[in-house]
Amino acid sequence: MVIVVTAHGSERTAVQAIKLGAYDYLSKPFEVDELRVLVKNAIETYSLRAENARLRRKLAATGTFGQLIGSSSAMESVYSLIDKVAPTDVNVLLTGESGTGKEMVAREIHSRSRNASGPFVSVNCAAMPGELIESELFGHEKGAFTGASGRRVGKFEAANGGTLFLDEIGDMSLSTQAKVLRAIEEKTFQRLGSNTTLSTEARIISATNKPLESEVELGRFREDLYYRLCVVRISLPPLRERKSDIPALVHSFCERFSLAYKSEPLRISKEVLKVLLEYDWPGNARQLRNCIERAVVLSDSEEIKIEALPEEILSDRSPGRSATKSSEGITVSKSLNFRTAKREFERQYVEYSLDQVGGNVTKAAAALGMHRQSLQHKIKELGLSKRFVMDD
Repeated sequence: MVIVVTAHGSERTAVQAIKLGAYDYLSKPFEVDELRVLVKNAIETYSLRAENARLRRKLAATGTFGQLIGSSSAMESVYSLIDKVAPTDVNVLLTGESGTGKEMVAREIHSRSRNASGPFVSVNCAAMPGELIESELFGHEKGAFTGASGRRVGKFEAANGGTLFLDEIGDMSLSTQAKVLRAIEEKTFQRLGSNTTLSTEARIISATNKPLESEVELGRFREDLYYRLCVVRISLPPLRERKSDIPALVHSFCERFSLAYKSEPLRISKEVLKVLLEYDWPGNARQLRNCIERAVVLSDSEEIKIEALPEEILSDRSPGRSATKSSEGITVSKSLNFRTAKREFERQYVEYSLDQVGGNVTKAAAALGMHRQSLQHKIKELGLSKRFVMDD
């Protein structure tokens, strides 16, 4: 910390000194008490900076980024994009499988944005029928339709000055998509049953687990809306592609649920952690969270043991499970539940098809009767992207 003291100073000299990095500036003659206060403030500022740096190092070491957990290279890329887009007003599209934490990322972007003091409003576009989604988004006046007993404020209006998170945007009907596009482009909308035009300054973050490019090709999603929403795209990796983050996630969940359900924190046995690392987690971080919550509740000792894990995880590692082979050598365990078995078959089948054409995605897509972009999305979804290079 530098304090400039001079008997020949001027306002210009003071400004120049501060620009060059001086903490403060003092002209002679000065009172000793004045110098004491200045030095005391400088020391406090230095201490605060040092503490801030220490906390940043600690957070980096624990692999956390706000409410997000993970220090893998895949998550570091996500953090970098969040840091870049958060201070701006650009629309962001979050893609990834169910359970990868898309809403958490949306909330993190909001908390780091200029609209952080404004509301964060979330709406699940797949959770309600098409005839109700417009009322949910834009609101309605009394008598606008049967059952509209009073005025209702819509999500676009409620999110004014903050962030509107449109989850499962790929499930929205084409008619609603047209109205959403207009609201985003013009930043105006009308409540159902009203001719009054309202304005909104909400930032739009949307999310989907569908390949929207393929939905556009199939005519199920508007191309113009897709490009409006996808100014910046952040793809969230499935948990099986960032298994190095599992220990940090497990310990975080264990600590959280121990505080909620137990009198003292529980430990994770090495055997349990080994099993958790070997599992593929088709439900991603959400499935892992539910697994640990269940294990904490069912554990009778200070350590979570193997018997506290769900059956589908234990059966997946059973040494005696039988398997069925197809003519192409694809093996699927009979003891797996339907969802896991289906996913395993898809992974092996796509891998086999790509191998038959030397890894050429375009040729494999033609052989499978799929759009190339749909196959590219499936390759990423099944964790095969590291093995097969995407051709343009």
